[in-house]
Amino acid sequence: MSVLAEILLALASIMLVSTAAVIIGVKVVVGRLRRSRAVSASVLRARARLSVGRQHELLALRVRLAELLASGAAALDIAKRNDTPLGELRGLFERIRTDAAALDAQLLLLLSEHDSAVLTESIPAARNRVDQVGTLVRRLRVAVAAGIGDPTDDSLAVLRGDLDREIEALSAGRGELHALYRLDDTGGQTALTPRTERSPS
Repeated sequence: MSVLAEILLALASIMLVSTAAVIIGVKVVVGRLRRSRAVSASVLRARARLSVGRQHELLALRVRLAELLASGAAALDIAKRNDTPLGELRGLFERIRTDAAALDAQLLLLLSEHDSAVLTESIPAARNRVDQVGTLVRRLRVAVAAGIGDPTDDSLAVLRGDLDREIEALSAGRGELHALYRLDDTGGQTALTPRTERSPS
């Protein structure tokens, strides 16, 4: 085999390996984007804004359902960070998420439906189910908020008063330190006035 043929074969091998690496990399990136909830939610909202008619109604319901689940998950995450007792709330939310996933699959199926009679009957029922999920998520968020604690106006006023007093104390302390530093710089001494004792009568 000539040297030129060997060089061409090596270049072809390099190009083949490079092409395979690019294809694999693109597939990995696309797979991650598809699994990304943030990207999926953004794409879904964009589709809902651009759609019209029955398709818009169905996509809007899917967007609302996704936002409800995100709201419930956020509440549980905040509670976890604050060490709030959750009891069975996390397990109940997983049940809500499971039912919502089935509902989302139904909405996705309806997007491919062309029978207007079926859509006229199915969309109101689907909207009612999404409303039920919304009610459940709101109740879950109320339960989480009760566990975290709700500061009242009185407690906030007390906290504000304590904070004001602490700020005044710190300011007075800084003033005393500055006065002492000025005395040190000028070589002065603090004058102490002796207390006079009263002679017994």
